[in-house]
Amino acid sequence: MAAAVVTAMLLAWQLANVLLLLFGAILVAVLLKAVAGPVERFTPLSERWSVAIACLIVGGVLVGFFTLMGTQIQTQAKTLVEGLPDLLEALEQRFGISGLRAWLEEQLADVLRDGEIAVSVATYATTFASILAHVLIVIASGIYLATRPRAYAQGLKRLFPEQRQSEARDTIGTIGDALKLWLLGQLVAMVLVGVLTTLGLWLLGIQSAMALGFLAGLLEFVPFVGPALAAVPAIALGLSESPTTGLWVLGLYILVQQVEGNLITPLVQQRAVDLPPVVTIFAILSFGVLFGTLGVLLATPLAVVCLVLVKKHWMRDVLHERVDVPGEDDNASGEAAH
Repeated sequence: MAAAVVTAMLLAWQLANVLLLLFGAILVAVLLKAVAGPVERFTPLSERWSVAIACLIVGGVLVGFFTLMGTQIQTQAKTLVEGLPDLLEALEQRFGISGLRAWLEEQLADVLRDGEIAVSVATYATTFASILAHVLIVIASGIYLATRPRAYAQGLKRLFPEQRQSEARDTIGTIGDALKLWLLGQLVAMVLVGVLTTLGLWLLGIQSAMALGFLAGLLEFVPFVGPALAAVPAIALGLSESPTTGLWVLGLYILVQQVEGNLITPLVQQRAVDLPPVVTIFAILSFGVLFGTLGVLLATPLAVVCLVLVKKHWMRDVLHERVDVPGEDDNASGEAAH
């Protein structure tokens, strides 16, 4: 038994990236089921057809957004990249830094001269193809999971002893509902942060405001780390105009994060999952160290799963404390409805 446990742990460690992709597929399935739920509830369509309608709705929203805004975002992003040399020169003049642009050009020339550019292009192409393949696998697997969630939950439940299967089913349902609540709350926060950032940068007269706002909304998926990374190019653009503009841009990003943390998040988390900030920070650090970039991206939803397990099976079952478990009320109401 000990050898089997050790072997299973080593195998799980070796397959960590695959398991993280599986978890990403579960998040896709949770999103599709959240959209399919009202369709199934208020129409005579079956579960599979409701998921198919949900796929069309999500796909239609994405296609519509990129049709309306994609061209403008792409143009602004291209302008931002093409203006990078002028931005570096402006920063040199503004802060008296000499040789920054020349140093970057020299490094690029060395890469081209040594023939490393071909290797770099091949490496980046392979990485991009790998990322694209992983995304397609996650999406396809998420659709399959969403069409037959009970079958997969039943199979997972059977891995537990018979006397524990009822508790395992309840835990799986609670985790699913907690992830649904967290994901919906996160999507609302991402949209609002993106909109507020775009409007603020536009009012400040910053170029490529829409592209920078889209980046801010996208990176909001990773708390703390994402907003900090999103602010860097906008602040650099502001500093290239004047130190005052740079400070205004910095103040805008701080203000948006304050609004998000003190207004948007509390309103959303009345029905979502409230993760303590310290838990979120150390989850990002821990999963990032263990699993790299993919661990950072999925750190917060993984922390939600850990929070449910700790509150439900340690604090309540072992310590006998009265605690509220995220997703439990929704899970109970869902079981009652069935």
